[in-house]
Amino acid sequence: MPFNYKNNKLFCENVSVEELAKEHGTPLYIYSKNSFIEQYKKLESALAELDKMICFATKSNSNLAVIKTFAELGSGFDIVTGGELFRIAKAGGDTTKVVFSGVGKTAEEIKYAIEQDILFFNIESEVELKRINEIAGELNKKTRFCVRVNPNVDPKTHKYITTGKSENKFGLDFEAAKILYKHAENYKNVEAVGVQMHIGSQITTTEPFVTAIKKLLKLVEELRAQGVDVKYVDIGGGLGIVYKDETPPTPDEFAAAVVPELKKFNAKIIFEPGRFLVGNGGIMVAEVQYVKKTPTKEFVILNAGMNDLLRPSLYDAYHEIIPVKASDNLKKMDVVGPICESSDFFGREREMPEEIQSGDLIALKSCGAYGFVMASNYNTRPRGAEILISGNSVTIARKRETLEQLIENEI
Repeated sequence: MPFNYKNNKLFCENVSVEELAKEHGTPLYIYSKNSFIEQYKKLESALAELDKMICFATKSNSNLAVIKTFAELGSGFDIVTGGELFRIAKAGGDTTKVVFSGVGKTAEEIKYAIEQDILFFNIESEVELKRINEIAGELNKKTRFCVRVNPNVDPKTHKYITTGKSENKFGLDFEAAKILYKHAENYKNVEAVGVQMHIGSQITTTEPFVTAIKKLLKLVEELRAQGVDVKYVDIGGGLGIVYKDETPPTPDEFAAAVVPELKKFNAKIIFEPGRFLVGNGGIMVAEVQYVKKTPTKEFVILNAGMNDLLRPSLYDAYHEIIPVKASDNLKKMDVVGPICESSDFFGREREMPEEIQSGDLIALKSCGAYGFVMASNYNTRPRGAEILISGNSVTIARKRETLEQLIENEI
């Protein structure tokens, strides 16, 4: 594990979390580079039998140093904005290994992506394909696409991160997709190269994947019979991690379930993991400001808030909360932030050290994915720093934001 206690003090790899907090301040995001690398290699090895490409879901953690880590491993990238593509280009990623997903791509984003020669667009509608075709024509280029289909499979995850059911805004049903592929023959600046799905995030069993893949295989057979040259089958991401007591499949268990089905496609398989690669490789460290006692509760009030880590407020998501200095004497307390919202909390009735006091440090675990990327400046709060650790090496991946930077674009 990348985060462990040594002599009752928390470390990231070989570096003291307490020392990092002293030097770089809090709130502070700390990432284990070797954890990211290990997760990528485990998945790559488990899927070794397939002709495949792993595309890191950039939306999960778009820090340049993190992107560079995956670029150096030969990873492709899944993006949902032109801004993420810009980051990949700046970090030395290969833009020809980029797949562009998302329901609302703008004309400017499409133009930029075509100019960067991305691998393909995952499109959501015919109006989107028409726009891509027109822009490619204006650039005198031809670009590639897959249709995102909706297999109507329940991934049994949080309703906000379910994306593959019929009532979700994402993708097309199979019949609509077949019609769109047929209509695409009339668009001369785009080429259909495959099919894509993504059924949701934080999926902790293999069953939804297998069910969706089997449905997708039937569609691919029908598309090939229709004359579509399906070179790529993109099955999205969604592989879950442990936040509390989940038991998600290991890469080998996932592969054992899906590889036999995926071999039947006779196509290059694209995977889009994000959370699985980075989620457990990051923590957020905060400093206790006050311990407030009321007749019914005790509150540990931190200098980090929902603007720094939104998931508990947005999803009621669970993050394990641990002291940076280990303690055996624990009692239940609510861990909250300083923001003027009742939803600004990190955990209720959590086991905290009885002796906890102002100035102590706590860490929220599993913050490598959908942590800093969802941070904001709500309440005019500067965002914290990000640190990347590799063994004994410390890299400042993002400097702490200053008050002056908060207003530099305002008039």
